[in-house]
Amino acid sequence: MEPSNQRASFSSSKGDSAEFETELTLSDRLKVFKSSRFDPEAYVSNRCRGMSEKEIRHLCSYLVDLKKASAEEMRKSVYANYSAFIRTSREISDLEGQLISLRNLLSTRAALVNGLADGVHVESLSAGSEHSTNKDDFNMEEREPSKIEKWLAQFMETLEVLLAERRVDEALAALDEGEHIAEEANHRKTLTPTAFVALQTTITEQRQKLADQLVEGACLPSTSGVELRSAVQSLKQLGDSHRAHTLLLQSHHQKLQRNIQGVRPSGTSYGVAYSAALSQLVFSTIAQAASDSLAIFGEEPAYASELVTWAVKRTETFALLVKRHVLASPAAAGVLRVVAECVQICMGHCSLLEGRGLALTPVLLKFFRPCVEQALTSNLKRIEQSTAALAAADDWSLTYPPVGARSLGTSHLGGMIASQPRLSSSGHRFNTMVQEICEDVGPLDSLQLANQALDGLLQVFNSYINMLTNALPGSVETENLEGSGSRIVRMAETEAQQIALLANALLLADEMLPRAAIKLSSLQQTRVDDQPRRTSDRQNRLPEQRELKRRLQRLVDQLRDSFCRQHALYLIFTEDGGIRLSADMYLSMDGYADEPEWFPSPVYQELFAKLTRIASIASDMFVGRERFATILLMRLTETVILWLSDDQSFWEEIEEGPRPLGPLGLQQFYLDMEFVILFSSQGRYLSRNLHQVIKNIIGRAIEAVAATRVDPYSVLPEDEWFADVAQIAIKMLTGKANFGNVERDVTSPTASISAKSASS
Repeated sequence: MEPSNQRASFSSSKGDSAEFETELTLSDRLKVFKSSRFDPEAYVSNRCRGMSEKEIRHLCSYLVDLKKASAEEMRKSVYANYSAFIRTSREISDLEGQLISLRNLLSTRAALVNGLADGVHVESLSAGSEHSTNKDDFNMEEREPSKIEKWLAQFMETLEVLLAERRVDEALAALDEGEHIAEEANHRKTLTPTAFVALQTTITEQRQKLADQLVEGACLPSTSGVELRSAVQSLKQLGDSHRAHTLLLQSHHQKLQRNIQGVRPSGTSYGVAYSAALSQLVFSTIAQAASDSLAIFGEEPAYASELVTWAVKRTETFALLVKRHVLASPAAAGVLRVVAECVQICMGHCSLLEGRGLALTPVLLKFFRPCVEQALTSNLKRIEQSTAALAAADDWSLTYPPVGARSLGTSHLGGMIASQPRLSSSGHRFNTMVQEICEDVGPLDSLQLANQALDGLLQVFNSYINMLTNALPGSVETENLEGSGSRIVRMAETEAQQIALLANALLLADEMLPRAAIKLSSLQQTRVDDQPRRTSDRQNRLPEQRELKRRLQRLVDQLRDSFCRQHALYLIFTEDGGIRLSADMYLSMDGYADEPEWFPSPVYQELFAKLTRIASIASDMFVGRERFATILLMRLTETVILWLSDDQSFWEEIEEGPRPLGPLGLQQFYLDMEFVILFSSQGRYLSRNLHQVIKNIIGRAIEAVAATRVDPYSVLPEDEWFADVAQIAIKMLTGKANFGNVERDVTSPTASISAKSASS
């Protein structure tokens, strides 16, 4: 009972895993975790109890991907609503400033009303006696000004002088003192209402005048950074923080614009120097503005939001400048290295701001990614065109790379291989350009172009494979050149040249392209902080690398199969379209009275000779890749035998034709098949499939003879006889045996070809 429960739990966990794999939206996937009754421990325990280690790793990998997707969704949500958030923050800040101004105004009006009320009250008390009132007025006119009234007159005069001389700190101190005296006078009633209102009005007017002076001075081109920060700090002390922060950003913007005008686009190197200078200027200005904002205003959310909005606008303007003056031309021309270098410089400067809380990289990506993609696409087309141009004149001889070529990439990777690759001229050009494009795209890991670049490389490699296929004599496979039309390719006339086509494709697919793909991975960026997780990342990369090799190998297999098909057709058919491997070669043998001299049929002699030559050439071209050579020989042999097995006209004549297959024809057919088995076995390219197919067609021929009421086993020699004759034939064809000039019977199907094949 317990095992069944475990199986049920296991299936349940697999079901949940299957649910994870379905195409659901992120919100649907997260519903189960948002429930108020969600218990994490119970959830994990219930689903992982019966899972194997492999399934747990798969689940962990999925959860990591889900975490990344959730973070990306949150980032998109924040960016989608960021403008509204900043706009609301600004409105709140403006509203706060208006409320403060309104409060100050109300305080002033309240003081004025209180002063007027007190004045009316005093007049009502003295209205009883006109004489008394006149006397009091006379006394007031004759009375000396009070101490506070003298201070008020002196204060107004001093404040005017301080503002005129732009002594900001002293003016601020005087204004603070004036506000303090005003509050104290209002509390103690030491000032008349008229004097109090005059004091309040003076303070307000002088504050505004000082603020205007600070703004005017901060906007001057000659204002230094220290003076700017001092002016902003003073403006903040005046109570207008929002205006002060806006002034700070506006001043940095004006200074940035003046400096940008001094940086001119350069025609050299497509303006890489211009990009570097402009990037350093823009992002250093943003960094300085961020430092000033933090130092003066702290981490106030409203000001931080305004800073981010300002920085985003400056970054967008900068990106448009670089795109217009630097990236547009090389991107269209496919000069990927220049585009990548410019983008990498800009991204490097931009990433330094992340430590200050300014993640502006997505802004640059929005503008730069299309340029890099355009350059990548143009570069891939250039690889295809350049390789095709060389393929039109390629002599298909394998050579080592020219001196100075970048075929092995960096010296770091070049040390991994002891020998240089041997490729044809078009193969070297293809490899060099692929290595360069991967080295250029590799550092731009933040653009996440690795998959796109890989797909592009697979596409151009497929195009190159099609060109190699069309270099085979008699090839008509131009239909695979989608969108490019048939290209002019120099024919590979000799077997050595044709095998060189395979060597080109194999070395590129097995070694060069996978090495280039590694450069596309961010794992090649040897950063110290990435060292602890490099091993796990490399393990995660292994499935991708295996999938890449499988896709490349499939393309190489297509070329190999075309090679085998062309050579099989050459063996089976004559130049004028006749069939050399026909049923008549066996049916006609029983029409002669004399027994023929037993030797393998000409077509199989030629097959053996061709396989021997190919094996010799392949041993030189496929050093270290002997398995591919073995599979090549195996596939070529299988192609010929499978054609025989599937040839309906051949078997219709054997089984249903007017002439039956006789004992001699059966014996010759049996000898031919045993000959193929023997030399394939000795060459170590006899596959189980080939052996089984040969046994099946031998059995089919035996059944055809048995259908004529002749016992086939009574007319066939022992198996040792076939093995001996086949072995003698192999020795004769390879020149390892000499049986003299033996006269061959004219009835033998091999009389005219065996000596010729042996000499070849």
